[in-house]
Amino acid sequence: MDDCVQINKALDMEMVKTLFLCNRKQTDFFLYVTTADKPFSAKEFSNALGISRVSFAPAYLMGKMLGTKIGATTVFSALLDKDNGVQIVFDKDVLAEEWYGCSDGTTTGFMKIKTSQIFHDFLTFTKHSPKIIHV
Repeated sequence: MDDCVQINKALDMEMVKTLFLCNRKQTDFFLYVTTADKPFSAKEFSNALGISRVSFAPAYLMGKMLGTKIGATTVFSALLDKDNGVQIVFDKDVLAEEWYGCSDGTTTGFMKIKTSQIFHDFLTFTKHSPKIIHV
């Protein structure tokens, strides 16, 4: 059995995946939170936001802007984004879940927290206004 599936069943939650994306000019940045099992389509993401096609942002920018490395991206990095240079985007399916399971900012640990606390309390505290899309 897959390790993620075992963790999910044991903790009664679905894990999210968080992707750090940017436009071609690397002037617009997005932190996209979606369900762990949903495949990512840059075209569908871009269409849902009405923007030009995005791609994965370079690893060095992830470290510089969000303080994490590949495989450890987390919504908690919004704490480091004091200038709101990164737009937080949630897939609607994530918000339908009671619990939010995500990386703790490392590649080996995770956290479980109420989804409503992330979306309403935490992001309000960081002064980020997340967008909701459905892809």
